[in-house]
Amino acid sequence: MAKIRVGILGATGAVGQRFLQLLERHPQFTVTAVAASDRSQGRPYAEACTWRLPGDVPSGAAGLVVQPPEPPLACDLVFSGLPADIAGPIETRFAQAGCPVISNSSSHRMDDGVPLLVPEVNPDHLALLKARSGRGFIVTNPNCSTVMIALVLAPLAARFGLEAVVATTLQALSGAGYPGVASLDITDNVVPFIANEEEKIPRETRKILGRLNGGRVTPAEFAVSAQCHRVNVVDGHMAALRVKLARAAEPAELRQAFESFTALPQELHLPSAPARPIVVRDEPDRPQPRLDRDAGGGMSVSVGRIARDDVMGHRFVALSHNTIRGAAGAAILNAELLLAKGYLHPGD
Repeated sequence: MAKIRVGILGATGAVGQRFLQLLERHPQFTVTAVAASDRSQGRPYAEACTWRLPGDVPSGAAGLVVQPPEPPLACDLVFSGLPADIAGPIETRFAQAGCPVISNSSSHRMDDGVPLLVPEVNPDHLALLKARSGRGFIVTNPNCSTVMIALVLAPLAARFGLEAVVATTLQALSGAGYPGVASLDITDNVVPFIANEEEKIPRETRKILGRLNGGRVTPAEFAVSAQCHRVNVVDGHMAALRVKLARAAEPAELRQAFESFTALPQELHLPSAPARPIVVRDEPDRPQPRLDRDAGGGMSVSVGRIARDDVMGHRFVALSHNTIRGAAGAAILNAELLLAKGYLHPGD
């Protein structure tokens, strides 16, 4: 089967670079177009981009000329790593031009007809695309913290039911993009505020774990509260979670629910799907960003410190790689599922 040709919107940014790194030897996708802001356009990618990831610029992208982020591009789908303040209308224009858009931006996540997708959790939400006209559509992945929170809540919701969730996040510097947080603001410090994060986590989590209702998703009914903090870690978002379950359960039952969890991406053997979406750590001081963020190639969520909680009932800690499972890797897995389900075709 011919590879799907992909374009990267926002290709010179932090998420765009991660897209190119992860797609360099992908068995199903090949990068044929890169697009970015005005100052980069008309130049070869290797010259236009200040590469911030380990290693060199992927050879397949190095010579591609940076184009404006507007249709048409020579590709069958686009991955969008555009900033939220400009992504919305640009992604809409690509979809209206007949090009599928797999977006990391927040612009369309809460749109009724747009799946907010975590493939292990809500693949049935792709049914929203049946109402589209033409070949173009938008599929989004969640906020970089919401991805891991929704993924670890899914087996608990299925097995025990959920009534309430309290999340306290410790989020890495790379989540702010490049250059991110000023060094004098974060050195010897924790910043207890990240703009819009505390609003995104509850509404996105409830949409992902909600149920289809015609042409929209009815949000899950459990309550979600979030407090978000920026910490002096390069990569790896952590969430300390407390949950109130709908039925009584022992901590060992929660552990078993996490450890045994697999879903459609594992059944389909999608290239980016980790064999174990949730990795349980039994050590008393794990997970830790430096030790656990690369679990499953950065696509697994690590869970530890599973225990009773005197207020909510249960508590645990989750950790994931925010620019892989929380951003570019999540979007690529979404595209792999779309391809497996017949929504993508070479030469569209």
